[in-house]
Amino acid sequence: MQALYTAHAQATGGRDGRATSSDGILDLPLAMPKELGGAGNATNHEQLFAAGYSACFLSALKLVASQQKLALPADARVEAAVSIGKADDGGFDIAVQLTVVLPGVDTAAATALIERAHQVCPYSRATHGNIEVDTELA
Repeated sequence: MQALYTAHAQATGGRDGRATSSDGILDLPLAMPKELGGAGNATNHEQLFAAGYSACFLSALKLVASQQKLALPADARVEAAVSIGKADDGGFDIAVQLTVVLPGVDTAAATALIERAHQVCPYSRATHGNIEVDTELA
């Protein structure tokens, strides 16, 4: 791979810590979700992954649509739900549900765009075969 951009970030304190980027733009407190026994008063790993994956997947949809000379509606969006749970081996796994909203786009065309976006999106490519990722057209 020829890197076009490299992001640098660090985390301190784990689930009850802080995440920062090298340029200082990202500077967030982290907290264990209430559902996992934490305070829930700050963002968490799953929210950050959901935000990154949904933004990346929407960008991939826009790219493949433009390659096919299609315009996505201005209100197109991707909602990501990232779940964490115990794995059979005692570790933890995550699963992702991507809900794609493309108002006014034909169902067949939207489905084809979603399938192609999965082949292009770096998050989809990185998670392929590693975690469960389901898509739904809303």
